Amino acid sequence: MNDPFNEIERPRKVLTAGDEAEGRLDAWLTTVLEGEFSRSRIKALIEQGAVLLNGKPVTEPKKKIHMGDTVEITLPEPEDPEPKGEDIPLEVLYEDDDLIVIAKPAGLVVHPGAGNWTGTLVNALIHHCGDSLSGIGGVRRPGIVHRLDKDTSGVMVVAKNDIAHRHLAEQFADHGRSGPLERAYQAVVWGRPAMLRGTIDAPLGRSGADRTKRAVKREDSDDAREAVTHYEVIERFHEKPDATALASLIECRLETGRTHQIRVHMAHVGNPLIGDPDYSAGFRTKANLLPEAAKTVVNSFPRQALHAYLLVFEHPRTGEVMEFEAAMPEDMQELVEALQA
Repeated sequence: MNDPFNEIERPRKVLTAGDEAEGRLDAWLTTVLEGEFSRSRIKALIEQGAVLLNGKPVTEPKKKIHMGDTVEITLPEPEDPEPKGEDIPLEVLYEDDDLIVIAKPAGLVVHPGAGNWTGTLVNALIHHCGDSLSGIGGVRRPGIVHRLDKDTSGVMVVAKNDIAHRHLAEQFADHGRSGPLERAYQAVVWGRPAMLRGTIDAPLGRSGADRTKRAVKREDSDDAREAVTHYEVIERFHEKPDATALASLIECRLETGRTHQIRVHMAHVGNPLIGDPDYSAGFRTKANLLPEAAKTVVNSFPRQALHAYLLVFEHPRTGEVMEFEAAMPEDMQELVEALQA
């Protein structure tokens, strides 16, 4: 690997830790650089050898910083904070001057971020809508009122002006408690929930030091946030006389909208989503109990089996209650058919 400090043309910054310096090197650098780079980007730079601590290379982001330490960092080229339009096909379910409703495919990231600065839904929307997207979400999230995980498919609504954005955001914040908002998902899970219909009321928060994963938390935990999921079993696959099953198709309706909510809640009750890379690792060997054809499909399924098939909301201008559905995508259809066989 090339020594980044031999690349004279790249800018360098020398910093001296003051009396307030404490904690991890990556966290301290993120603070003193005033958000110029994300913590994950700083961490990557340290691991790549682009940081010297007191004149010596350091590759451990967790290295402690102390008052008087000198830190020299070779800075990368700044990333363009403003996404550009890209000609990415969109499946448009509805569009007017106030909003656009699309069926997001699995694999499409919603907005730019670390590791995904291009090729996102936002890039596609900028190309499709031009300058008509709401600016409330900021330059990297124009018009984005809610989101789906990269590998979750389904219906999304995007605001095209600030009035629509505020109105839609209020509906999502209310979670349909006093208005018409509805969100329903189809999921294929391992096993069969003990109750064919039920509610999972379990607060969620960060899973340890991992910033992306979530876990069920005690109500008195500092980062615990209310999370409520209503589910119903639609179909059971390879059911046995004792009322157990190898897998089930379920419908989930959200009363709150936390990160990975359905994925974590279903894993919490012992029925994680098939294909979920984060929350169903311990269930992969269950595929060996399936017929060979189904086993092959399950083992090759590339994502969590989750699809946001229904979205209902009130139009921000007309007040009309609008309902949109997106058909189950082909990969999930193939999975269900294989389990039915």
